[in-house]
Amino acid sequence: MKYFFVLILICFGIASCKQSDTVKKTNSSKTELADFLHTYYNESSRLFPLMATLFGNNSYNDKLPADFTDSYRDTLRNFYQKNLAGIQAFDREKLNTNDKISFDIFKREMEMNLEGLTYSDNLTPSNQFSALPLSFGQAGSGSSFQPFKTVKDYENWLGRIDGFATWSDSAIQYFRKGIVANYVLPASLVKKMIPQMESMVVSDPKKSLFYGPITNLPPSFSKEDSVRLTALYEKAILEKIVPSYKKLGIFLKEEYLPKARTGSGINGVPGGDKYYAYLVRQQTTTNKKPEEIYQIGLSEVARIRHIMDSVKIAVGFKGDLKAFFVYLNTDKKFTPFKTPRDVLDAFEKIHQTMKPQLSQMFSHVPAMRFEIRQTEAFRAASASAEYSPGAVDGSRPGIFYVPILDATKFNLTSGMESLFLHEAIPGHHYQISLQMEDTSLPEFRRFGGNNAYVEGWALYTESLGKDLGLYKDPYQYMGALGDEMHRAIRLVVDVGLHTKNLSREEAIQYMMDNEAISEQGATAEIERYMAIPAQALGYKIGALKIRELRSKYESLLGTKFSLANFHDQVLKYGAMPLEVLEKMMDEWAGSQQNKP
Repeated sequence: MKYFFVLILICFGIASCKQSDTVKKTNSSKTELADFLHTYYNESSRLFPLMATLFGNNSYNDKLPADFTDSYRDTLRNFYQKNLAGIQAFDREKLNTNDKISFDIFKREMEMNLEGLTYSDNLTPSNQFSALPLSFGQAGSGSSFQPFKTVKDYENWLGRIDGFATWSDSAIQYFRKGIVANYVLPASLVKKMIPQMESMVVSDPKKSLFYGPITNLPPSFSKEDSVRLTALYEKAILEKIVPSYKKLGIFLKEEYLPKARTGSGINGVPGGDKYYAYLVRQQTTTNKKPEEIYQIGLSEVARIRHIMDSVKIAVGFKGDLKAFFVYLNTDKKFTPFKTPRDVLDAFEKIHQTMKPQLSQMFSHVPAMRFEIRQTEAFRAASASAEYSPGAVDGSRPGIFYVPILDATKFNLTSGMESLFLHEAIPGHHYQISLQMEDTSLPEFRRFGGNNAYVEGWALYTESLGKDLGLYKDPYQYMGALGDEMHRAIRLVVDVGLHTKNLSREEAIQYMMDNEAISEQGATAEIERYMAIPAQALGYKIGALKIRELRSKYESLLGTKFSLANFHDQVLKYGAMPLEVLEKMMDEWAGSQQNKP
């Protein structure tokens, strides 16, 4: 799932307030806490309007700030300080269970956000993977989260176009500051960014990705509005959007690339080691050290290789595991697809196969609509399969995006079944949709999350495949093992890249040695970890924790254990740090144990 959609909870705000030396504890009612959190959410939506739009709040659909600038970060810092003081004014011990969870989550995130602002990551405003120029293209195409239904919607997007022109100029300014400070991106990533920018440069506005909303103008619009908006969009494309992307591309190619660093890890920039340790805590919601995570990764890689070897033997393959990987990647029987529609239909078949078994594992399912779509061509080369949340008002479904560069090369053994479980059902679609639909949660929890829980849950659901009627084909099971191995490898290569001077090339080779992945696929993955350090760690750490809790309660409760009840409880209160999750689940297990 894509990082900036990844529902990593970003805590926002606007007003400035300094905490006094002593904070008076308040015996506040549930209503007062709810009001505090509601105010926080409304103010945060104003500061991060793209996120607001994503989750169906259309109040700021014309806004697009450069949120990496020093002045903007000062606003954030003041707001986080105000809200940290605000939450500490409540007496946690007088709160109910759900409000205690809100207290714990909110306090931790305010503290983490404040610490995050002490680092210089704003000197690299974008990269080839997590970048506004890419998400801006998605939104402006008219097929994503930005609404284009009314005349006002169309006028709002013109406001965001103005914001993007300012954003791109500011981004170049901060990239230049990074050059001076020697805080720059790896050259291999910059080389991927340049064609992304160049692909948006057109001479005919009708050939622009951003012309999509005009191509699909609602028939209800008056002729006058249609003509007016068409002219405004053509003018904005040629005079604002194209020049902005062109300027970014030229800058990256001619000025920034020669100054980019040759190393791969974040430890290659000033303060990188300390920043990575922070990111590990942020992304795993634990206090684990990078070295501990590295050792867990090595252990998991060895364990999964053993199971893979048993599958290889079971299908009668003669040769070592690496040769088996080559066979899985190259044998033509594993690439039966002719068109992108063939690939999408195969995923829908997986969906239909598992449907009858879902009710045995989940008592509560979301009402949110769900669709499977092909990833847009302009970003497919650098994209992974991903889930984009739906809108709570039902205007947009949850979408499972599948990048298909060449359908004839899309491999059956790539883990299609486990991928669907993870990105779609019952992974991200169930967890995120249930959370968004639960109006008993404060908005910052309904529309937020953290990497270890969100991705940990999705990875955990991959282990449910056999019980859901999948993994019957040993090659699909091998694909599932490959996906599990992929997340274990991440623990090794991510920590290796950013703390052990593991090179990009060495990391790519390690990945290819331990899973059935092409060099192209491994390169895209390793460059992703280079672009967003530590984000990939949350998957395995979170999944291991959920599996650990399930095993503990199966043993503790015996016949009183219900897998459906366990799943419902894990999902009941939405995303939370792993230590908060464990405490909540222990209390649940105790209540189950006391049942007659």
